[in-house]
Amino acid sequence: MNPPSATLAARLVRHRLTGAALASAAASLWFTTTTPLPAADPIFSGPQPSEKTTPFKVLDLASEKEGAERNPIADHAGAPTAMVFLHGIERSLVPLLRVIDEYGAQRRDRIKTEVIFLAPDRLAGEQRSKAASRSLRLQSRIGLSLDGAEGPGNYGLNKDCLMTVVTAVSNRVTANFALVQPGIADAPKVLEALARTAGDTNPPTVASLSTRPGERAGARGGGESMRRDNAASEDKSKAPFPGAVPTDDPLQFLLRRFIRATNDVATTDKLLADVKAHIQSKPDLQKQAIDGWTRVLHFGDHYGNEYSRKVGREFLESLQKSTAPRP
Repeated sequence: MNPPSATLAARLVRHRLTGAALASAAASLWFTTTTPLPAADPIFSGPQPSEKTTPFKVLDLASEKEGAERNPIADHAGAPTAMVFLHGIERSLVPLLRVIDEYGAQRRDRIKTEVIFLAPDRLAGEQRSKAASRSLRLQSRIGLSLDGAEGPGNYGLNKDCLMTVVTAVSNRVTANFALVQPGIADAPKVLEALARTAGDTNPPTVASLSTRPGERAGARGGGESMRRDNAASEDKSKAPFPGAVPTDDPLQFLLRRFIRATNDVATTDKLLADVKAHIQSKPDLQKQAIDGWTRVLHFGDHYGNEYSRKVGREFLESLQKSTAPRP
């Protein structure tokens, strides 16, 4: 087994290589739309399966010990644990965060869940994290990393990943999800890892975890818009989600960046132009693009912004018409 220093060094090298690969890919996308895109390299963030979870400190934000410093690793003493590291909060990640949080609440006797916010400024981060956890009514243990926006130094968290999920048993990582643009489409694989870590042979479904019972009854506290989102999520989850995530890595890379809520008009237009160039005269990729945009548009305002959804619908309709069999 590699010593801790070697393991950390290897993870940091992976992190740097990933950042360089992403920068190179972004540069190639910016300067050309005709050259075929390289396959996207895997993205790493945090300790990998079989590696050890080492101690770190957070500021407790939502318990009887609020304001105190604590060590989540020591607190759970090797029990099955899920740690969610957040570099920020965007609307698109809320459904996935809700699934993880609700699973932890329903299986609290089997697994401990931690939501850990990362922020460069402690005071501002504390205020925003508290506001977010109250608004979302999170039931997990909530903490603010005392190591700033980078998070625990020996964890090698990737700032390109809005969310990093790490599950562990006996202080050994069982699963890791480095999510640049997390969303409900990631929920099935994350839920599977949570159940496996907890030894849960009969886990609840993503659909049942997406809406809390009190919210289905119209309980107050989450806001009218959040209740509407929950109802829509529940209705849509009764059947399999339409469409599919592209299996072509460069196309998936572009789609995940296209649905960022923070994109401006110029960025959105450029990404869509790159998609069109990448799939041109390639029926298989065109089918994957139809499936991908069908999937993200199905979730409404959970993904992207008003402009990206508008041009995304236009793109999808145009692509469907151009690929439809001719009579």
